[in-house]
Amino acid sequence: MADPGNAASDRRRHVFESCYSIIALVFILVACVELCDASTVVDVYRLIQYDISGVPFGSRVASLNHHAGSSLFDPGSDLSRTVVIIPLRELNETFIRVYIEQGKPLGGLLLLLPQFFRSEKSQTVGGHVDDHDKDKMKEILADLEQKLTHSTIQYPVYFAFEDENLDRVLADIKRNDAAGQSATATTGGYKLIVTSPAPKKLASPSITNIQGWLPGLKADGSSHQLPTIAIVASYDTFGAAPALSVGSDSNGSGVVALLEIARLFSILYSNPNTRGRYNILFGLTSGGPYNYNGTQKWLRSFDQRLRESIDYAICLNSLGSGEDGLWLHVSKPPENAYIKQIFEGLSKVAEELNLKVGLKHKKINVSNSRVAWEHEQFSRLRVTAATLSGLSVAPDLLENTGGLSDNREFVTEAAVVQSVKLVAESLARHIYDQDEKSINIFVDNSSLAVNPSYIRSWLDLFSRTPRVAPFLLKEDTFIMALKKELADHVVEVNLQHDVIDGMFTFYDSTVNTLQIYQVNLSLPLQLFVPEANWTIIFTSLQVASVTFDLLLLLVFGSYLITLFSFLVITTKV
Repeated sequence: MADPGNAASDRRRHVFESCYSIIALVFILVACVELCDASTVVDVYRLIQYDISGVPFGSRVASLNHHAGSSLFDPGSDLSRTVVIIPLRELNETFIRVYIEQGKPLGGLLLLLPQFFRSEKSQTVGGHVDDHDKDKMKEILADLEQKLTHSTIQYPVYFAFEDENLDRVLADIKRNDAAGQSATATTGGYKLIVTSPAPKKLASPSITNIQGWLPGLKADGSSHQLPTIAIVASYDTFGAAPALSVGSDSNGSGVVALLEIARLFSILYSNPNTRGRYNILFGLTSGGPYNYNGTQKWLRSFDQRLRESIDYAICLNSLGSGEDGLWLHVSKPPENAYIKQIFEGLSKVAEELNLKVGLKHKKINVSNSRVAWEHEQFSRLRVTAATLSGLSVAPDLLENTGGLSDNREFVTEAAVVQSVKLVAESLARHIYDQDEKSINIFVDNSSLAVNPSYIRSWLDLFSRTPRVAPFLLKEDTFIMALKKELADHVVEVNLQHDVIDGMFTFYDSTVNTLQIYQVNLSLPLQLFVPEANWTIIFTSLQVASVTFDLLLLLVFGSYLITLFSFLVITTKV
């Protein structure tokens, strides 16, 4: 017969051994949770998503949850569940052709841009980059943008900037890929997660035009019967990533030139003795990348008398890259009296400034809705106009409209200063009937001198401000800043709000947060539970995921509850 005392002792021993097992499990649980701290969080910028007449373009997906891979993958690999991380400098034509133009499936694409493409001033990671390499990478990026924005991509595409954390992660991924140890659920590696709802259409996308006047002087009173000269520039942009498209040259340089011209003529017009016999109309228009839709709506809001009073309009575009020469683009034949007058006036001043100005004539096809230059919207309403630009060829739709490659690094205020002198001097000679004389009104070191500091400060501001319509709100602080600045120099400044042409549809979710989780699967750890004759195998994990932490707690919590219930039942038995 068994001794009751010994039986009780055995039960207590079993309970204590079980408690040891529980304590060991708790320590393992705490250790696992403590290892779940190391994550890298990065701001990422999504490829634009939009439709033209119902045809989809850009990236159609925003959320991301796949393991990471590098460009060192084997040809023919299935990458449908892999996020490929590629620095711009490593991008090759084969990858672009297969995965972007032909649309082969990817889990996602993360493109790393050099630091000098940042809007803010920052040092380039990895040392100095010479100008030749910068120009080369600018060409690569501009070409890539065109392919991305004109393709329909069924996986998420994000941009980020190179930094120490991303460089370290990518170097680790490359080592694993080179060793044939690509990241999977069983081999570990890095996992990239972007949590984002499905992108939604922007309802009633708006555009905002800004206009102001410098009224001329008329001997008998009213200035409304005076002829008018219009100076116009479109201020918004378009690019592969709306949150990064600042358009320093296209068309930040054009708007900055307009503001400086308004400042200079406001000084002249503030004195009745030097006020000209022309009204000067200044227009800052929106919707430029979209067939200059804002310019069209702005012009159609004019009454017939105002439209007929415009002698001609000068549209300013991409002046920051025209230091060696500019082009005057026109729709009317060069023999037209006004066109000839404008071109000869610019050419004469350009010769004095050691600049070259060429003339480009392009007829308008009224049956085609495509508008390549802003002046064409004037020409369609029979108003004489021309565009002065550093671009020699008319761009295609959504091309050269201020993308990722168009930033402050590639624009100098010297080019804009020269352009302002060119336009202001030729305009002043026409207004004051001095076309045949080589007089200089805006002389350096005078009260009417062009101000390089003013131009530089505004270029810097434009180069920090993404301006993709319709992601600019009607009362956006930048739009209000433009209105205030123009109002400091001219009168009757007002805003005109309208809706973008219905053929264009845009989607939200332009900026997200990328979380990079590292998963290291190591040798198993065994724990023996003597009461149940169980051997539990744990795998040491290092993963930086809150979701994993919760899942881990749930699994081990369920195990502990089950084990506790089992021990209570067996002890009672």
